Amino acid sequence: MFFYSILRLRLFLLILYYTSPRHLSFIGKGELSFMIKKIKNENLEKSDKEAKVLAQHIRMSVFKARRVIDQIRGRSYEETLMILELMPYRASYPVLKLVYSAAANASNNMGLNEADLFISKAEVNEGAITKKLRPRARGRSYLIKKTTCHIKIVLKEKAKL
Repeated sequence: MFFYSILRLRLFLLILYYTSPRHLSFIGKGELSFMIKKIKNENLEKSDKEAKVLAQHIRMSVFKARRVIDQIRGRSYEETLMILELMPYRASYPVLKLVYSAAANASNNMGLNEADLFISKAEVNEGAITKKLRPRARGRSYLIKKTTCHIKIVLKEKAKL
């Protein structure tokens, strides 16, 4: 049973890889600088505990980040890690760091098991847009917009039957 689910996942990833653009843009650890804000959990008394994590001002387009987030929404933690590690998009690295951080929050702060976690909510919102002027010929200038986004991920524990 488990073997067939791995085969299905590999087939899904192959289809995703061959239907995606081939150009990869690699980023180093020093180039990726974003602030991870850890949101405290308001509903600790309730039975359904959740770990939230929010990354703000990531230098990336909202649409490119949503392309990655839509693939992992509603999936289990282990499946999400496999998908994100094999995705050929630049946006998958910050999302992978966020999922790791949310799982660490869930296991350390709330005592949840990482094997029982799934992504209940994942959203990408627009951030601030910095605008620069690029000088052009004859005293003109063109506007360059540098877009940012905010990514929020919520992990919940699966209901035990």
